[in-house]
Amino acid sequence: MKGNRIQELEKQILHHKERYYTGKAEISDEKYDKLEGELKKLDPENPVLKLVGFKQTEAVAKAEHQKKMLSLDKTYEDKDLMKWIGEEDVISVFKIDGSSCSLVYENGHLQLAKTRGDGSVGENITKKAVFIPEIPKSVQGLKNFEVRGEVYCIEANFFQLSEEMKALGLEAPTSQRNIVAGLLGRKENIHLCRFLSFKAFDLIADEKFKREHEKLDLLTSLGFITPEYELHKGTKTIAARIKEAKDFMSGGDYLIDGLVLVYDDLKLHDELGETSHHPRYKIAFKFAGDTKITSINEIEWGVSRNGTLTPVALVEPVELSGAMIGRVTLHNFGLAKNFELKPGDKIEIIRSGEVIPKFLGVSERARGDFVYPKKCPSCQSTLKIEDIWLFCENERCPAKVKEEILNYIHKAGVDDLSDKRLDELINKGLVEAIPDLYRLSMEDFLILDKVKEKLATKMYENISKTKDQTLVQFISAIGVEGVSTAKSEKIISQGYNTIDKILELTPEKMIAIEGFAEKSATEIVASIQRKEPLIRELLKVGVKLKTEDINTGEGPLAGLKFCITGELSSPRGDFEKLIKKNGGVMVSSVSKNTSFLITNETDGSSSKFVKARDLGIPIVSENKLLKMIEG
Repeated sequence: MKGNRIQELEKQILHHKERYYTGKAEISDEKYDKLEGELKKLDPENPVLKLVGFKQTEAVAKAEHQKKMLSLDKTYEDKDLMKWIGEEDVISVFKIDGSSCSLVYENGHLQLAKTRGDGSVGENITKKAVFIPEIPKSVQGLKNFEVRGEVYCIEANFFQLSEEMKALGLEAPTSQRNIVAGLLGRKENIHLCRFLSFKAFDLIADEKFKREHEKLDLLTSLGFITPEYELHKGTKTIAARIKEAKDFMSGGDYLIDGLVLVYDDLKLHDELGETSHHPRYKIAFKFAGDTKITSINEIEWGVSRNGTLTPVALVEPVELSGAMIGRVTLHNFGLAKNFELKPGDKIEIIRSGEVIPKFLGVSERARGDFVYPKKCPSCQSTLKIEDIWLFCENERCPAKVKEEILNYIHKAGVDDLSDKRLDELINKGLVEAIPDLYRLSMEDFLILDKVKEKLATKMYENISKTKDQTLVQFISAIGVEGVSTAKSEKIISQGYNTIDKILELTPEKMIAIEGFAEKSATEIVASIQRKEPLIRELLKVGVKLKTEDINTGEGPLAGLKFCITGELSSPRGDFEKLIKKNGGVMVSSVSKNTSFLITNETDGSSSKFVKARDLGIPIVSENKLLKMIEG
């Protein structure tokens, strides 16, 4: 509770300090002083209390790195990546396209923040880091340590930042990529750094770790936002992860340019060591990008299945990565508005491998104003603007409904039902929602243009076949937001292997699953809850979902959550399977909700051991675990 109050006070003080120094004070000096006084009592050394003034900063100071911040070795070739991985366990995270940053904590308080610089010496950006909301100003549970991570800017914040910079008479930022370094290098208006975000990816401390992912787990428990990671046993699941990264590169809310992969076994880190340029135990897998300048001929606004309007530029065709490109996603309303995009603008676009072509920036502006639709192009409903989004609120918007049905057709595997055929079914009033597909008779298909009995039979049977689906396939088909195939499998593997269990998920349960951050867990659960009426209707019309035989949630370990640390007599994966098979649930970090910590350690040296002991979590050996399973 004390930690939560400290964070709340930090947030309030920074907010009111900013409002005061921009001439928009919201509270009296007396009330502000009370906030500072309370924080001083709870946390006398908090860096927020040391922040003097608002607009001014000291001259840029240099700061040495005790341990060099190295670059990464990189590859663009799948075969090179697979060779590098071999049969080792590796951790993968998205490679964020921002600015690397080091945070130094003493006695649990942020003392110094610095850029990477040349790897040996960076710039002191402590006063700016204080404004970045996702950088904890103080932590409990660890005293002296260093955190390394990436400062970046999400799309929604970039939109708001642009508006504020214009209001201040400053030049608007040109891209999410450039604005990060730009803000970190500014000598005034440092409060603008509140629009930046931070993810922590490495921890340097006296703690004894044996696995790379243990560092990320500890960082999360200390209050840092960390990249969602995936643990791979060799190369089998890498292809799916690369696809997930490419999908995020096209549609995610911040910039990435590939994956970072790290050997999970820290013994390998010591054995392999580092060159003067990069560590040998870590590699970046990047997507080769081909960029060109072209001009916008027209901007179309399409309606997605969640009602969001997406601007697409129809451009003068150019060749990129071996393909002729005539359409480029402009991603969202906020981006198009920020750059005031219009026909005639010359823009820079990029295409990386198979990734959808994407807008990078404006190279030459045309005359005229930015124009956007005020009415939905499909149903003529008045559109709503919310942050960077322009969307149609009409739940029965024809374009929205059609996109939902099309997504279902593709993901559920309905063959021979094209976009054009679906249009006919909708126009004739035969299909208004996804469940209507299963209400169609063979006779219904015969009234479609140029459809004879043979084709009608085929289409009817193809739809009927999809009544039997796997849970993973179904979740994707109904369009649960933020859930890739890999994430679905991960959720199911933790015991949520029926649709009823999926519907009972809460954000807290999601966060307990390895690799799910609070934000994505909340979004996924909210999406599932919105989809419940559709799920119930599909089950009513005959869709049957196979129960995934992964974890039944039954057995001697049912209802118990287990965390593992240290070396066991067999590979950790074997014990994880054993726990799941007997009804238990695996979690990646120790919390008050953990039932048992499994370890053969006796010296209590690992961070998980210490935390379990402090929280009163039972610590048992693998032999004790086996006895629990035996009854």
